[in-house]
Amino acid sequence: MKRTLPSLAWGSAQAGIALTLGSTGWLVSGLSPSPLVNSLLPVLVALPAQLPLPAQAAAGYGLQLASALVLLGVSLKLTGASVIWPLLAMLLFGIGGRMSRLPLQQQLLEGDSASLQTLRLGDSLGQLLGNLLTGLLFPLGKAVLQYANGLLLLLPLLPLAVAKGQGQDARSSSPREESPPRPASSIPLERRSTLQGLLFGSLFSLLALWVRQVGAGSCLDFGMVLTAYGLGRTLGNTGFGPRLPQASPYLLIGALLAFTQAPGLPGWGAVLLFLPMGVLAARSDGQLVASLQSLGDEALRWQILERSGAIGGLAGALAIGAVAQVVGLTWALPIQVGAFAMAALLLPRRNGRPVDA
Repeated sequence: MKRTLPSLAWGSAQAGIALTLGSTGWLVSGLSPSPLVNSLLPVLVALPAQLPLPAQAAAGYGLQLASALVLLGVSLKLTGASVIWPLLAMLLFGIGGRMSRLPLQQQLLEGDSASLQTLRLGDSLGQLLGNLLTGLLFPLGKAVLQYANGLLLLLPLLPLAVAKGQGQDARSSSPREESPPRPASSIPLERRSTLQGLLFGSLFSLLALWVRQVGAGSCLDFGMVLTAYGLGRTLGNTGFGPRLPQASPYLLIGALLAFTQAPGLPGWGAVLLFLPMGVLAARSDGQLVASLQSLGDEALRWQILERSGAIGGLAGALAIGAVAQVVGLTWALPIQVGAFAMAALLLPRRNGRPVDA
């Protein structure tokens, strides 16, 4: 019980975050048809993770809750129909997450309330639940129900965020199986991880707009795509699927992307294709981390992948948004297919090289 409640609160918060992010992606795609504007959403969410913000759990988590309230106000049409409000709210939401995530993780680890394994499991299961709710709640109550439930899912972690840090002595007296997460500023960048992040960041930055405008789909379709991909990543992280050469995941993802546009393929078939895409994406992550052995232990290598991938994702989202703004949204998918094919040639190598120390 000592670990169960904090771990459940952590997983609930991750579900609330995923639900809020997914719902806002769909909301912005309805407010603006501009690919560039839609690509700004993931950029504004991820940008704060690269800024030297103070690590303050209470202030950061409070900012996330305040941002969720602003989004709820947008869904109730209290702020008008301007796309500025959800974009601003997502920037503040990302700032709050950057300020609160690391101290909350450290508090859970130092107080022996959770392990890194349970936190990662909470991340995976919470994101799956949030993505699923993104699709299921919209037909029932549209964005109002989405944001109201997102806010409720965030609340169970609030007592931990406002509590004074406890278990400080546990850092020296309780041995950890793995080193705790490090601040992003102390984690080196790695070239191939950055390029892979650029690839996946560009893939998902326009997904909601693509589903709405090109695929003529609904928020349910969008939520199911996110859920299928997330489920695939979860399965891939458990070792599900065959072992593949390093280039194969990129080639296969590109082929699956192209096949989503096959004539006669039903909508549910296109959704299901994102399941093996998620498995392959997780495999490419694992292979890349395994090739970075010279950079440190496994925990540090995963953090290098996450930080480098996040920075690459920022560039990828802006790049595909700008290109699609000029050449049209329908060209985004062929460009992505070509990018995955090129990645199969450029990314597979044995040893990673850091960009900075």
